[in-house]
Amino acid sequence: MLSQQRKTEMLANNLANANTPGYKADQASLRAFPEMLLKRFEQENTGEFSLPLQKTIGPLNTGVYLQETMPKFLQGGIQETELNTDVALLDLNLPLNPETGSPGSVFFTIENAKGETRYTRNGNFTLDNQGFLTTASGLYVLDRDGARIQLSSEEFTLDEAGNITDAKGKTARIGVAYSDNPMSLVKEGDGLFRAQNELPDAYGVDGVLFKTEQGFLEQSNVDTAQTMTEMMTAYRSFEANQKVLQAYDNSLQKTVNEVGKL
Repeated sequence: MLSQQRKTEMLANNLANANTPGYKADQASLRAFPEMLLKRFEQENTGEFSLPLQKTIGPLNTGVYLQETMPKFLQGGIQETELNTDVALLDLNLPLNPETGSPGSVFFTIENAKGETRYTRNGNFTLDNQGFLTTASGLYVLDRDGARIQLSSEEFTLDEAGNITDAKGKTARIGVAYSDNPMSLVKEGDGLFRAQNELPDAYGVDGVLFKTEQGFLEQSNVDTAQTMTEMMTAYRSFEANQKVLQAYDNSLQKTVNEVGKL
């Protein structure tokens, strides 16, 4: 029941972020606890002796638990916004990881409030009052060299290779990092991911092809229809287990109130 409740909470969070740019839907991994082997101990009388015996009854399943939740890093749909500060990452060729069998992923590089590097697929950027390119929550977007990007105005252009040119001719290249195993990243909320070690510059990784699109946003990859179906399945499973628990309670109540009177 607890595992189904937590799965329902995870799915509800996915639905709540169905319209969040760059959001990666979580998926649950349920795992069974180890089975227990039941045996019965008894005595067998053979005339003068009483011999202890063991008889195997069989295995007993001890339930399941939610082992972990992992983001699904499939690219979401691309939507045009016509805003200069919106940028989308388009995956063209991302090599498969030989260990996991899954492709890698590219991310924008972000500086959090503590000055640490974080990664996101949410390109819903804006300019603060000093002209720095930031996320919607006010975190700085970094360039390829790990420096903050300062522009003179929103009238800037960004080409498919990530090069930024503003109205005064200043140039920078937006920072994009590559992870060959994005499943190892830790979700922190607000669309940010944390890596155990700093990710390499995606522009310099052989075989990694992507492009940046100005005036576009990557949408959430949440499949609302599938998520609703999974929520109903999890709820029905929770309800079925609840009825089993109620049956045990009724049986125990009957044992205490009626059998005890004999």
